[in-house]
Amino acid sequence: MTTVEEIAREEAPRIGEILRGAVDPHVHSGPSMAPRAIDHIELARLYSDAGFAAAVTKDHDYSGVMCAKLIETHFPELTTKIYSGLVLNNVVGGINPYAVEHTAACGGKIVWLPTLAAENHLEWEKSSGWVHPASTQSMRPASGVPLFDGDKLRPEVLDVLDVMAATGMALASGHIHVSETKIIFAEARKRGVERLIFTHPEDIVGATLDDTREIADMGAYVEHSLAFFLEGSKFRTRTNEDLKAFVDCVGAERTILCSDLGQVGTLNPLEGFQLGVATCLALGFSDDEIHQMVATNAAQVIGLDS
Repeated sequence: MTTVEEIAREEAPRIGEILRGAVDPHVHSGPSMAPRAIDHIELARLYSDAGFAAAVTKDHDYSGVMCAKLIETHFPELTTKIYSGLVLNNVVGGINPYAVEHTAACGGKIVWLPTLAAENHLEWEKSSGWVHPASTQSMRPASGVPLFDGDKLRPEVLDVLDVMAATGMALASGHIHVSETKIIFAEARKRGVERLIFTHPEDIVGATLDDTREIADMGAYVEHSLAFFLEGSKFRTRTNEDLKAFVDCVGAERTILCSDLGQVGTLNPLEGFQLGVATCLALGFSDDEIHQMVATNAAQVIGLDS
């Protein structure tokens, strides 16, 4: 049986062509509180050489929009456009509409609901054995960012949704529980938010295939982190067959593949995409379907095609 690694080697030109124009909407380049193997400029060089159209850097603790502007200004030869966004964790004040407005005004593309400070994430940590490397003496442990007051969304969450609708940025679910995502995405739609991303249903957030299909039916794109699927990734928790099941349940037209890489001691983001495409080829997806999942859909949800 041909392995994914063999496909990656033998089909390298084909994989390169599929990845031409790719968009990575979720990548953890540095600098960061957590150790990173690649910084934003190195990422831009790596992806430019591979013909990527764009990437959206994500840090759990700060907005990278100013870094993105510096790269655009001082490295005009780099053809991959670097964008960033904001994660609504403790460091930015949690659910902070002012920070969201600032991110939009500075060209941000995605706002993530809480990740490391999500109440769901903190519960998941208790049984997962995972500890974020930034939880050191130089930074206090995360505290949960509440989204609800009883059974109602908190006023600041509604304020953020209104900002998202007004600015056109994409709203990503982060590490909140799938049950919370359904409520917030429904309210977001009601308030005019058009761009929705369901973050890695395969891990942390407690989603089933039925949940995933339900959220896609709300108009959201379903984003899968290749880091959780690839052989050779230290974050692998799922199989190739799991990836096929998730894609098949909503279709390539509603699926986004991101790297979710950049950490030390694992695949670099480009290697992740190359192996991800090879995995999809092994699973029987067509070149056009894979290009849709690594390029077209992410470009649409962050507004590159508008």
